[in-house]
Amino acid sequence: MSQSSVEELLAELIAFDTTSHRSNLPLIEFIEDYLARFGVASRRIVDASGEKANLYATIGPKDRPGVMLSGHTDTVPVTGQAWSVDPYRLTVDGERLYGRGSADMKGFLAAVLAAVPAMVEADLAAPLHLAFSHDEEVGCLGVRSLLADLAQQPIRPAACVVGEPTSMRAATAHKGKLAVRLHLRGKACHSGMAPEGVNAIHTAARLVDWVADKAAEKAAAGPFDERFAITHTTLQVGTIQGGAALNIVPQDCQLDLEIRNIPEEDPEVLLDALMSLAASLEAEMREVHPDAGIRLERLSDYPGLSMADDDSLVDFIVALLDDHALERIGFGTEGGLFQHELGIPSLVCGPGNMAQGHQPDEFVTRDQLACCEAFLARLIAGLEGPQARRRLAEGALLSAEPT
Repeated sequence: MSQSSVEELLAELIAFDTTSHRSNLPLIEFIEDYLARFGVASRRIVDASGEKANLYATIGPKDRPGVMLSGHTDTVPVTGQAWSVDPYRLTVDGERLYGRGSADMKGFLAAVLAAVPAMVEADLAAPLHLAFSHDEEVGCLGVRSLLADLAQQPIRPAACVVGEPTSMRAATAHKGKLAVRLHLRGKACHSGMAPEGVNAIHTAARLVDWVADKAAEKAAAGPFDERFAITHTTLQVGTIQGGAALNIVPQDCQLDLEIRNIPEEDPEVLLDALMSLAASLEAEMREVHPDAGIRLERLSDYPGLSMADDDSLVDFIVALLDDHALERIGFGTEGGLFQHELGIPSLVCGPGNMAQGHQPDEFVTRDQLACCEAFLARLIAGLEGPQARRRLAEGALLSAEPT
């Protein structure tokens, strides 16, 4: 069995177009076959459509918790982006490796897969779990079935590292997100008879005003979390659509809005307040037309991530990194779900920078991949051998000074 290099594996992974609206099964099959070459069994968790799947594997002892390395397989589209290279073919230019997903986050997946032979050969005191998910880019949707699967297992991971791009620094916190769509249904009529209609856009504007006022209130009064560049919860309306013609009272209007909350604040409380106003407005609309109304559609949500800087997992991982600085990131990950839904302590650490993610000519550098390879090698060393077994018996395996 020959070991593939990180760059060879990255080229293989990038060649799969795993844009979120497409099936990821060809890539999952590739990973399954790759793992099987080294005697590693894996299991699929297939979605309801049968077109997408998560993949989970454990390397090392199966009768105890271990460290999970988590990454998503889907990418954002390239549609409308001006790429100077083929986005689905790895292009190497000096230190930079270009391709869709190279930074977000197939570079991490390639580094993990390249480390599998070393994981298999190691005398691990605690296992390494590999978790590959789908549909992260559209709201961390795919990982939900993996969470449900893990919740039914007698043993689940003791800790999780999500390999999103952080320039190989440990990120201990990110905000949560709640995205919703409001459908407003009024009553159309000729604009010359406007009082006989129900103007859906006018009602929507009152909801927009509430969102803007609440956003200003949060900016002024908090609560605040000083770990973030934007220290408070934010709210915004991202899109608004409605109306047919200037001389017709608009019957329909649609608002898309989001809440990006600091981990300490519950976005559902804000949504409840908004929907209380919506209920009041709906009652006014129905005084004119009984079929008028406001309907809520939830688009996506994920919780924030919040780990104490002195948590044993943070100490353990930071000791394995070249850069010991801690990060707080402005984008969401599946880490918050692992932490909140399953109680698995989680942090984010992976190669590359999100400044390159989602962009045309996305790239990761060779240096970043090398740093990730070094981290994984130290992680394997920290989990193997008599010293690790002793520390596991003492309940201190995820503490500082891992080797």
